[in-house]
Amino acid sequence: MPGDRPGAGRAVQGLRAGDLGWIQITTFVLAGAGGVALAAGIGRTVTEGVGRRALPILVGIFGAGMIAAGLFTMDPENGFPAGTPDGPVAQMSWHGIAHSAVAAVSFTSLAIAAIVLAVRCARRRAAPPAIAGGAAGLVLLLPMSPEHMSIQIAVNGLVAFTWTTVVALRLRRSA
Repeated sequence: MPGDRPGAGRAVQGLRAGDLGWIQITTFVLAGAGGVALAAGIGRTVTEGVGRRALPILVGIFGAGMIAAGLFTMDPENGFPAGTPDGPVAQMSWHGIAHSAVAAVSFTSLAIAAIVLAVRCARRRAAPPAIAGGAAGLVLLLPMSPEHMSIQIAVNGLVAFTWTTVVALRLRRSA
């Protein structure tokens, strides 16, 4: 508990209030804005074929979810951020629950978008992007394991932002 160490409660509250938490919040919001912009670009450039309606909606949900995840902060737990006691939080706050829920919806939406785009590529006989998109979607759909959650979140972030970057670059090249 925060009271177990002198001053620990104050340190946790200061971190929770966001001494440097604004950096992470800004990152989530800007990444979400990028997702919304990508959705708009997909909507303008993908005008026919499989996924023409679903792709911009799914990517837009991802972007909006990232913005929301930035606005609803996580609860400090498991020694993160520094000064937080080890172990899970006893009871999640409403904003911690909202953060987890919108993040789950956001990444699930992006996973479905990757699979829809993989099907689109497969129908056009573009095997490498179909395989890459399908793999990205499957990685994003893997269930979270409490023992490996930090690693899985990092891998999901890497996969999600690599996939969105590649899609954006391919759209730019084709436009």
